[in-house]
Amino acid sequence: MHNFESTPTDDRKHFLPTVSSSEQSSKAFSTAQIRAVYCKPLHSLVREASHLHHSSFPQGEIQASALLSIKTGGCPENCAYCPQSAHYQTGVQKTKVLEISEVTTAALKAKESGATRFCMGAAWREVKDGPDFDHVLKLVETVKSLGLETCCTLGMVNEVQALRLKDAGLDFYNHNIDTSPEFYEKIIQTRTFEDRIKTLQTVRKSDIKVCTGGILGMGESDEDRMEFIRQLVNLDPKPESLTVNVLVKIPGTPLEQNPDLDALDVVRVVATLRILSPQSVIRLSAGRTEMNSTTQFLCFLAGANSIFFGEKLLTSPNPNISEDLNLLKKTGYRLQGQ
Repeated sequence: MHNFESTPTDDRKHFLPTVSSSEQSSKAFSTAQIRAVYCKPLHSLVREASHLHHSSFPQGEIQASALLSIKTGGCPENCAYCPQSAHYQTGVQKTKVLEISEVTTAALKAKESGATRFCMGAAWREVKDGPDFDHVLKLVETVKSLGLETCCTLGMVNEVQALRLKDAGLDFYNHNIDTSPEFYEKIIQTRTFEDRIKTLQTVRKSDIKVCTGGILGMGESDEDRMEFIRQLVNLDPKPESLTVNVLVKIPGTPLEQNPDLDALDVVRVVATLRILSPQSVIRLSAGRTEMNSTTQFLCFLAGANSIFFGEKLLTSPNPNISEDLNLLKKTGYRLQGQ
């Protein structure tokens, strides 16, 4: 049950940022600073976030990415939300890394639909040197040659591997922190929160842009969400892309019976991230099939400006492209670059 303080405010002050420009560029937000933003009355929070969002991104555009599982299933991690974990019986079959022709076909289809970034995910705990990684490097080179931004999510990487990915033409590396450090161990025991932070630092050293975020609706508290946000916005430099996922309750995973998430909780997290990281692209990722058009519009209004195109995100369902194009048309947004 939320217990956010709602106090009368001068309406003119809704457009004055809670956090100053100097604070937004500082290296560390305190827990108190995060709380001061997160716990504002939602109408004030969304107004402030929307004002900052349109100051940073005045074009009213939504960037579209596509995500393809290039190696599915059999992951040794025990992430409680993941159908690709070898620890759970979810019906997901283990596959080999896709061929270049298969990835090329998917990437071209994504580009034709309006996506400007193509993301490739492999169900690995960590990157291991060898034929599979060499093949992934070729996939990155191929997608880059098609005129798309490239992104990979492959698990943990070392500095040499990150540099090889950079040399192959990788623009972004996705590695989510998932939740707060305190709640994390209730969701994953096979990899630490510190491991995830270290991977992001390794990627950053190689001059690859960072894409990171987490999942809402796993049973975390508002305190966990505030600390999750604090961890993200205190990364230095701030991530170029922030991903907001809503739990997709997959039969066979430990979280399949979790209660539904209040849609306004998603709006609150998006708005808080926008205020504290005004220059980052914020993507609504997994779980949009559970959001109606009103919820997604409120998220756009609060600062989200990116979505994934395509009917599947790795193994999870996603709205089809025609639905998304209709949503953008109804809400007055347009695809980036169109």
